[in-house]
Amino acid sequence: MAAGDHVFVRRPGYTHHGVEVNDGMVVHFSGTPGSKRGASIRREPLETFSKDATVQVTDYGERFDPAEVVERAESKLGQSGYNLYGNNCEHFARWCVTGDHKSRQVNGFKATGAVGGSTATAAGGVGVVSAAGVTTGLSGPGIMSGLAASGAVVGSGAVGGLVVLGLVPGVTSALVMNVALRDDKALPSSERSARRVGRKASVAGVAGGSMAGVAAVSSAGSVAGLSAAGISSGLATIGGTIGGGMAAGSFVVIAVPAVAAAGVGYGAYRLTRFVAAHPPSGSPQVSKAATRLRRSVAGSEVAKRLRIKVTDSELTHRLRDSAAEVPRRMTELRSRRHADPDSASANGTDAGGNGGRH
Repeated sequence: MAAGDHVFVRRPGYTHHGVEVNDGMVVHFSGTPGSKRGASIRREPLETFSKDATVQVTDYGERFDPAEVVERAESKLGQSGYNLYGNNCEHFARWCVTGDHKSRQVNGFKATGAVGGSTATAAGGVGVVSAAGVTTGLSGPGIMSGLAASGAVVGSGAVGGLVVLGLVPGVTSALVMNVALRDDKALPSSERSARRVGRKASVAGVAGGSMAGVAAVSSAGSVAGLSAAGISSGLATIGGTIGGGMAAGSFVVIAVPAVAAAGVGYGAYRLTRFVAAHPPSGSPQVSKAATRLRRSVAGSEVAKRLRIKVTDSELTHRLRDSAAEVPRRMTELRSRRHADPDSASANGTDAGGNGGRH
């Protein structure tokens, strides 16, 4: 860590952020312990900021130079106005480093809100079902009539109605996810890549959720298939899992695309971030690191004397063994030198080509 770094610590349910300045001090929003009541921007020791938690550094692709970051942070000392969604500790640290007033945590809240908001939209879809058909209400005939009327909009029947009604909350959820995971040039390439994956996955989640809902209706009931009897049976069975009937089943099926858009999108984003932070053996990141280490080891005097030949593949698959080999071989060489000076001299000539000079 160094002056100008955006630092953070993990605490139960959230992360706390600040900017490290000179002399091991951190500028951050600080208030009453356990709450943000009366919080203001203060300069405090790193130990006070961390509260014994591990301090981590946020990486950026584009950012101000450290001196300017420190200056920006200290220019806000004494200011208040903390707000969880609009002006929290991460907003402040991000503004100091990049000039952008944004918070990744708030984006996560938006992703959660996408599920809640879209579920409410799904409830509205059930209302449409009850009113759209020739037979109104949420009886069995009323639901089937409403689904058929909704499906007729796209030239289909009751199955099409389930898909159409599910698309509205699904698309809403995907749009919210695309806003929450929008691109940001200030972020490192790994984060931008993870966000791109999440945005695409949320759209795929809408389609996948729609197909999964129809498949569940087709196979869940006592009457299989997508006939009128099969749909009625499937919806009743699905609704029965949450203590309801066909109306509850319709709500679940209509809500599935929205939940899938948010869940698949955010899950793919988090998974991509995790893989980027923990690259598997043989990945480009590991291979690049192996190449740099190989060149360093191969160019060392010890390696030349001991004739250690290290390749990228060997270093990737046998890194620990290779690291332990140097001291072991040196120990053997010293033992031989003490046991037989003439033999040690000969070995030195063979190994290094230096006529026994060390």
